[in-house]
Amino acid sequence: MTTETAPPATPSYAPEPSPRLNWAELAPDVYKAMVRLDAAARKGLDPVLLELVKIRASQLNHCAFCLDMHTKDALAAGESVQRIVQLSAWEESPHFYTERELAAIELTEAVTVLTDGFVPDEVYEKAARHFAETELAQLIAAITVINAWNRFGVTCRLAPGHYQAGQHK
Repeated sequence: MTTETAPPATPSYAPEPSPRLNWAELAPDVYKAMVRLDAAARKGLDPVLLELVKIRASQLNHCAFCLDMHTKDALAAGESVQRIVQLSAWEESPHFYTERELAAIELTEAVTVLTDGFVPDEVYEKAARHFAETELAQLIAAITVINAWNRFGVTCRLAPGHYQAGQHK
C-alpha cells in the first residue's frame, strides 16, 4: 500500500494594507524639515544605540514601517539579531545591553509613553549619569523625532517590507 502525500501548501499571507496617503509627497516642506530634524538629532550619537532607541520607540508605537526600517539599519550597522529580538523584553533580559544602553532604552520608554504625563526623575537621572549633557540633549531630540516619524507612519498606514538598509540616510 502506497500513500501519496500532498506537497506542502504555499502559505497564503494577508494582503498588504494600502497606505492612506503619501504625506511626504503632499506635505513636502514638512517632510524635508523632518529629514533635517532627524539628521540634526542624530549628531554625536552612537549609530547602534540610536537604532536600538528607534526600534524600541517604534515597538511601543506599533509602527511596523519604522520597525522594518530600523531593524534592517541596525543589522546593517552590526547589531545582533538576538539583541534586536530581546529589545521588546529588555527588562527581562538586561544582560544583553550595557548600562548606558539600558538608560537610553528606559528614557525612550518614558518619553514615548508619558504614562503619568512626565518623565520620572529616576529615569532622567539614570540617563544623565550615562550621557554628557550635550549627548543627553541629542538623545532626547532623537527620541522625540522617532516618535514623530512613528506617528506619520502609523497614521498614514505606511507598509513595511520594502525598505532597503541605509536607504533613508
